Amino acid sequence: MPTINYLTRIEFDFGAIAGLGAEIERMGVKRPLLVTDRGIADAGILQRALDAAAPSRPIVYDGTTENPTEQSLLDCLDIWNDKGCDGVIALGGGSPIDLAKAVALLTSHGGSLANYNVKTGGSAKIGKVSPQIAIPTAAGTGAEVGRACVMSLLDGSKMVAVNLNMVADLVICDPELTHSLPPRLTAATGIDALSHGVETCCSSLDNPPAAAIGLEAVRRAARWLPVAVENGADRTARWEMMMASLMGGMCLQKALGGAHAMATPLGELHLHHGTLIGILLPHILRFNKGYADAAYGDLADAMKVPAGVELDDWMTRFVADIGLPTGLSALGVDEALLPAIAEKAAKDHLSATNPRSADASDYLTILRGAMA
Repeated sequence: MPTINYLTRIEFDFGAIAGLGAEIERMGVKRPLLVTDRGIADAGILQRALDAAAPSRPIVYDGTTENPTEQSLLDCLDIWNDKGCDGVIALGGGSPIDLAKAVALLTSHGGSLANYNVKTGGSAKIGKVSPQIAIPTAAGTGAEVGRACVMSLLDGSKMVAVNLNMVADLVICDPELTHSLPPRLTAATGIDALSHGVETCCSSLDNPPAAAIGLEAVRRAARWLPVAVENGADRTARWEMMMASLMGGMCLQKALGGAHAMATPLGELHLHHGTLIGILLPHILRFNKGYADAAYGDLADAMKVPAGVELDDWMTRFVADIGLPTGLSALGVDEALLPAIAEKAAKDHLSATNPRSADASDYLTILRGAMA
């Protein structure tokens, strides 16, 4: 089983979850809180994790919503304090993993979540957080090695906390846990993994190691995501997509760009993040054309885009071919909301690293083009 040390320690292979109990003991955690969602419980993955955690007996919170909320965080904090928990295990996709990061943050730092918002400089206050183990069950967000958590506050607004201290102490990547993911979710999470590599490669920040990792994530996702969507039982495809997701999370140190800057405020409408990214990515590629030529050439080679085909056009077809919508209107987005969304996108911290400068007017034009 490969052990990878990059940002944190990662145990990656089929059956890796079997080592969970030993890892909990090694970390010295006596009373872990396991954060997950009901879908993971219904799929039987939760019970598998609980069995693997023995002799530890984690306290389970399975109320995570599709976009994690501050209310869920408050519920977890009540359980933590009531049961005397001393560490947190995330089991699931990006939502439980982000919620677990927020739990680790507030149980070690106190205060309210908004105090740590990157937009107000609060993330700089973050020091060492409570012990964390992250176990992804989808191949997409790469949140298991991410330094950020995205949460919906009680007022409905989105906030992001970003600090390397929030990276989980241990990541367990077991591709077997993704086999039950249905085709639509496989596609929606997988396109997010692909997008991380794409936007990282195009980012205005200079970080060659992260760019190289991002490009490899793109190569793997472009090759194996259609296979995983078509046949979820294909072990090679599931292994490759979990690796693409992991690498997509690793390369985020180089930052993202406009597609994610728009997806964050659109997420306030309770829309699936990966599905949004699939719609927005071709449009930001079109907008950025001519501003990241070297990266575009590398990406075209990695994804085997035929000569003479524009990268944005290829991406639109790729998204459609894996069964995802290609327009915001298909998700029920009201065009009247777009000006406010564009304003928020322009202020998002990820907009600053888009290769082409974009203001609210630019984002509004892009969003209107993405409606169809």
